[in-house]
Amino acid sequence: MEWMQRLNQSIEYIEQHITEELDYEKVAEVAGCPSYYFQQMFLYMTDMTLREYIRRRRLSLAAVELQRDTGRVIDIAVKYGYESPTAFTRAFKSFHGIVPSVLKTENVPLRAYPPLQFHVSVNGGLPLKFRVEEKTAFRIVGISCPLDRDLSRNFEEIPSVWDNALTDGTLDKLGSLMSGRPQGLLGVGVHHTEDWKYLIAVCSDKKSNEFEEYYIPACKWAIFEGRGSNRSLQELEKRVITEWLPTSGYIYANTPDIEVYIKVDPQDAIYEYWIPVL
Repeated sequence: MEWMQRLNQSIEYIEQHITEELDYEKVAEVAGCPSYYFQQMFLYMTDMTLREYIRRRRLSLAAVELQRDTGRVIDIAVKYGYESPTAFTRAFKSFHGIVPSVLKTENVPLRAYPPLQFHVSVNGGLPLKFRVEEKTAFRIVGISCPLDRDLSRNFEEIPSVWDNALTDGTLDKLGSLMSGRPQGLLGVGVHHTEDWKYLIAVCSDKKSNEFEEYYIPACKWAIFEGRGSNRSLQELEKRVITEWLPTSGYIYANTPDIEVYIKVDPQDAIYEYWIPVL
């Protein structure tokens, strides 16, 4: 219940500051967790990004003001964060199906998008196999790419980075450097620093001039086991975030999360999802 209360408090904060430039870090702070994890949880629970939710709320409120004839189109556009009438008109038409000026002369139906409310619900009932372990710090080596602040884009971009690493021999080279635990190829999301990035890496104590190194700090991990396709890993992560975490008694630690690929196979992979907890 505490998680739900925090999430609803973050929605209230958004409503109170909807005409301002919203700081996602502050929104996440109200919810009591790091920005990346809040956005990840929001995306999994609502099937839309935080950015998209805010856009819908602003366009819904802007339509109400236009319908009441409380101001010029340009003034309302600026109020809800659009720098030009053209950008506002484009977004408004995409959402409502009409241009804003129509509301000044015609009574037409609009799309209303009320504020979200989070509630506890019962889903699934399928077991999640996991363990909680304390791990000392360990070193990884690999390649990295930027993580987009719009989390939905990462689902499209990161698979292509894996495909390229497979075809150009990077995965084989990393496999030869593997030592220590966790064993397997790693997908590491670094999002507790200013520069968000994703690493394809292995745990290693071997020197390499070809790959960058990164140190995973000592942490307590909730480790979930799974098997299946790449899509099934995403489904596992979604269940952990939306079903397990809110009722687990744990909160996110501000540390990278890790995908461990014990067996790499597009259709029959064996993997673990490591989430840092406190």
